[in-house]
Amino acid sequence: MPDIHVSAAVILDPAGRVLVVRKHGTTRFMQPGGKPEAGETPARTLIRELHEELGLSLADADLTPLGRFVSAAANEPGHRVVADAFAVDIAQADVTVQAELAELRWITAQDAETLPLAPLSVEHLLPLAWARGS
Repeated sequence: MPDIHVSAAVILDPAGRVLVVRKHGTTRFMQPGGKPEAGETPARTLIRELHEELGLSLADADLTPLGRFVSAAANEPGHRVVADAFAVDIAQADVTVQAELAELRWITAQDAETLPLAPLSVEHLLPLAWARGS
């Protein structure tokens, strides 16, 4: 099964809700982030992607590594996603939908039960987020 490498952000607001996004032409929500460009580290990839997608200006020091996680890809059938995940602390008002994003939502664990979510979010990143928020 081919691998797709990405960097993903686990972002909580002060109320313990987690930020998820949905890209144009897709149905599943996932953590913001994306694929690396040539020569980028996972942290640099995430900083660039969060700037492009959400208008955030971050530095390496704003990211806390959470680990590498593997799940079925949400939008590429027959592929796995290999994600380097980072916790990112921001204020809710700091984010706006840009680039390829169609929408964003701040969700609770209860919201996650009824929202179409990417396997990576359900299996790994949301459980990490809820643990960090408690």
